[in-house]
Amino acid sequence: MNASPYRCRCFKLVRHGEPMEAVIEDVRPPAAGEVLVRILAAGVCHSDVMLYEGFVDTGTGRKIDLSRGVAAPRVLGHEIAGEVVAFGEGAEAAARAQGVQIGDKVVVFPWIGCGNCFYCNADQEPLCSNPRNLGLQRDGGFSQYAMVPEAKYLVPAGNLPLEQAAPYACSGLTAFAALKKLAPFPTGEKLLIIGAGGVGLSGVRFAKQILGVSPIVADIDQAKWPLAMEAGASQTIDPRDPDALKAIAKAGGVAGAVDFVGTGDSFAMGLNALRKGGKMVSVGLIGGATPITPAMIVFKSVTLMGSMVGTVGELRELIALANTGVLPPLPVRTMALDDVNDVIAKLHAGTFPGRAVLLPAG
Repeated sequence: MNASPYRCRCFKLVRHGEPMEAVIEDVRPPAAGEVLVRILAAGVCHSDVMLYEGFVDTGTGRKIDLSRGVAAPRVLGHEIAGEVVAFGEGAEAAARAQGVQIGDKVVVFPWIGCGNCFYCNADQEPLCSNPRNLGLQRDGGFSQYAMVPEAKYLVPAGNLPLEQAAPYACSGLTAFAALKKLAPFPTGEKLLIIGAGGVGLSGVRFAKQILGVSPIVADIDQAKWPLAMEAGASQTIDPRDPDALKAIAKAGGVAGAVDFVGTGDSFAMGLNALRKGGKMVSVGLIGGATPITPAMIVFKSVTLMGSMVGTVGELRELIALANTGVLPPLPVRTMALDDVNDVIAKLHAGTFPGRAVLLPAG
C-alpha cells in the first residue's frame, strides 16, 4: 500500500476536562469501502462539551459516564462538511450511487452504527449499541481530514455554503427529527420551543416548514430573543416569568412542546404547558431532574418522547429542504481550528451566541 500524500493538523482530547492538544500526523490511505474527506467546515456542538468533560450531570447527585464511549486520544467533532479527496477499494462505485465523486462537497452523517443489529437494519443507526460514531468512537471533525467508513454516509451539500451545511449533521438533524415526531401538527394550535441555543434555533427555523406553525420560544437569556424572532418565532418569553406561563395556560396550553435545554426546570415547563392530549419531545442534555405526577399524565392524556438525532435518510431529506432556500440562515460564527479550546470553554460557560463553525482549511 502506498503512503498517503496527506498531512493533517488536528486537535485531540487526551484527558477529559483538559485542553485538547494540537497534533500533526500523516493520514493513512483509505481502506476498502472508506472515503477520505478534507474538512472545510466543522460545527462545535454542546454535546462536544459533554464529551470533552466526560459526563452528563443528571442533577440528582449522579453523573452519566461518557468517557468509556470516547477512548482518548480522540478527535472530537461530529458536524462535518468538506470535499471528497480519496476512495478506498470499492468505495467509488458506492459513492456514485449516492451521486458523489472526487471533488464534490458533502455533509457527513456521523451517527454510524455497527451495520448488523436490529436498529441498523431498521435505519435507526443512532440507537445502535455498538456504534462507530465520528467524533466519539472514531476521530471526527476538529481536524483537516476525516475518514468516513462507507460512502452511504456522504450527503451531497448541493448549493449550501459549507459553514451552513456542517451544523445540519447534528444540531439541524436533531431539531429536524424532534419536530417530525410532532407531525402532523393540529391546525391553529400552539408550539412551544424551550431554548434558543444552537439546536433550539434550528428548531425555530424548521417549525414553519415541518409543522406549519411559528413557535413560542422560551429562553432565560434575552440576548437570544432577537435571534429567535429572526429565525421565525411568533413571540419570545422568559420561562421565569409567571405571567407568561399563566398566559399560555389561560389560552388553553400548547399542543406540542420541544425541550432543547434538558434541565429539570425546562422539562417541567414543557410538560406543564401542554394542553390535554398534547405531546412533548425531550432533547436537551444540560442535566437536572424534576418530579412527575403519574396521575397528571393520565388525566391530561399527554405523550412524552425522547429524541436524540435523526437518521441518514432524514439528513438527506433535511439537506434537500435546505437547498430549496426556504429555511432562514443559521446564525453562525466562523473561527479557526486553533480556536477550538476557546469555543469549548465559552459553550461550557453559556457565553457563545448562535453556532460556532471551525474552518480547518484556514
